[in-house]
Amino acid sequence: MSNCSSVTKFLLLAFADRQELQLLYFWLFLGIYLAALLGNGLIITTIACDHHLHTPMYFFLLNLSLLDLGSISTTLPKAMDNSLWDNRHISYLGCAGQVLFFLFFISAELSLLTIMSYDRYVAICKPLHYGTLLGSRACVHMAAAAWGTGFLYAVLHTANTFSLPLCQGNALDQFFCEIPQILKLSCSHSYLREVGLLMVSVCLGFGCFVFIVVSYVQILRAVLRIPSEQGRHKAFSTCLPHLAVVSLFISTGMFAYLKPPSISSPTLDLVVSFLYSVVPPAVNPLIYSMRNQEIKDCLKVELFFQT
Repeated sequence: MSNCSSVTKFLLLAFADRQELQLLYFWLFLGIYLAALLGNGLIITTIACDHHLHTPMYFFLLNLSLLDLGSISTTLPKAMDNSLWDNRHISYLGCAGQVLFFLFFISAELSLLTIMSYDRYVAICKPLHYGTLLGSRACVHMAAAAWGTGFLYAVLHTANTFSLPLCQGNALDQFFCEIPQILKLSCSHSYLREVGLLMVSVCLGFGCFVFIVVSYVQILRAVLRIPSEQGRHKAFSTCLPHLAVVSLFISTGMFAYLKPPSISSPTLDLVVSFLYSVVPPAVNPLIYSMRNQEIKDCLKVELFFQT
C-alpha cells in the first residue's frame, strides 16, 4: 500500500483462533459491558433525579460516568461484534472514528479525575473555602474545560495520525484502533511528529498524575488528624481505591503509548490496552459510588418507590 488513500479497511487482532473461544470472549465482554452500562447508568440517573446529590462532588461524578460510558462503548461493542461473527474488519472511517472518540473520552476523563482530586482536596483540607472555590459556575466551567480540551486533543491526534502514509499493510495488533499500532504501519518519517505529540501528551498525563497523588497525600495527612478511628477508616477505604484505579488507568495508558518496540508483543499489548480501556469504566461505578452511602441510600429510596 503506497499511501493512506489506498487503505479502505483495517484488520483487528482476533482474541482466539477457535470459534468456541471467540464465543467465550463475546459473553465475557457482554457481561463486562452490561455491568458498566448498569453501574454508570444507575449513577447518572440517581444523581440527576435526586436534588440532594446536586453538589460539586456528585456533579463531577455524573460527568465521569458519562465519559466512562462513552469510552467503553467506543471499544467493546466492535470487539463483541468481531468475536461473535468471527470478523476482524473495521473500515478506514470506522477506525478513524474509533480513535477520535476514544481519545476524546479518555483524555477528558483524565482531566476530570484531576479536577475531582482537587475537589476532594478542597473539601477536606480547606472546607471553609469550598463554597468559594467550587461554586456552581466554577464547577460547570471546569467540567466544560475537561470536555473541551479532550475534544481538541482527540481532533489533533486523529487528524495527524490519519494524515500519515501507510505502506506496512493494514493489520493492527490490537482489538481496537490504537494510535501506536497505526504508527507501525506508517512508511514516512513524518510519523515522528505524532510520536512527539504523544510524548508531550504523556508528560501532561504524568503531570496530572503527580497532581492527583499530591492531592491525595494532602488528603491522607488531613485524615490522619481525624480523632475518630471510624472516620479515618472511612476516608482511607474511599481514597485508596480511588488512587489505585487512577494509577492503573494512567500507568497502563502511558506504558501502552511509550513502551519500546523490543518488549512489544500482541499478548502484552492486548492485556495492557484492556487494563486501561475496559477495566476502569467497568469498576469506577463500584469504586466511586457503590461504596458511597449517600448513593446507596438514594438508590434504595428510588427502588422502594418504584415497587
